Amino acid sequence: MATTDTLIQNILLSYETLGGVNLTETDTFPNKEDVASILLDIECLIFPGFKTSQQMDRQSLNYLTGERVHRIGSALTKEATKAILYDCKKKKKDPVKCYEKAEKIVIALLDAIPHIRKVLIGDAEAAFEGDPAARSIEEVILSYPGLEAIITYRIAHFLFEKDLPLIPRIMSEYIHGKTGIDIHPGAQIGERFFIDHGTGVVIGETTVIGKNVKLYQGVTLGALSVCKGLCGKKRHPTIQDNVTIYANATILGGETVIGEGQTIGGNSWIIKSVKPKKVAK
Repeated sequence: MATTDTLIQNILLSYETLGGVNLTETDTFPNKEDVASILLDIECLIFPGFKTSQQMDRQSLNYLTGERVHRIGSALTKEATKAILYDCKKKKKDPVKCYEKAEKIVIALLDAIPHIRKVLIGDAEAAFEGDPAARSIEEVILSYPGLEAIITYRIAHFLFEKDLPLIPRIMSEYIHGKTGIDIHPGAQIGERFFIDHGTGVVIGETTVIGKNVKLYQGVTLGALSVCKGLCGKKRHPTIQDNVTIYANATILGGETVIGEGQTIGGNSWIIKSVKPKKVAK
């Protein structure tokens, strides 16, 4: 039977031979718990009074907004700098301007909050209008996991588009674990997007989704089995405007297009395009 010292030495040897160790004496990765905390702060900036138990009136709203902006700015810049330093080191780039780049990305995100709020309010309205069980938009914001996943997606997508490494995926996988909804931050998703129930929904990196699209639980918008060489190429389907996709439908492939106005039945398996629905005039 192996001694404790032998067990320890075997584990240490695996660190040397296999890697997978992040030594804090070198440039460290973004902290997952800190990123989750920042994400909550951004959500509170988007929907004040919905995500925490803080009581507020108009005057305290002004103060808390200012406090939150400063806190997000500082904390996210710190984590973004770590992510960019990691990327610079990996790609052997000059790390001198890492902090400057991180700060610019964070300022751009904060500047975009009014627009992101507008889009997300449209998403909440789509959920309210698309679900007879919803009693109010407030109920949707407070309790719908689909909207919670979309909030995180809209934030993570903005950072992904700014070429910030690591953090967008940390955010999306955090909310994936919380809601069971997996939306890659690279996906392109239009306004008034509604995920009903949500559990098991998967939306791949190169998916393109138009406006007024509604998905039910278990829908997969994925890729056909592909090799790593297709990284960065269109691998996932395009869903045009005003499409409804029912539970557990699977739609695969970068050349697959679901035409405007179509309804895809539950448990469908689709790897070829579906033409737009013709509307009688």
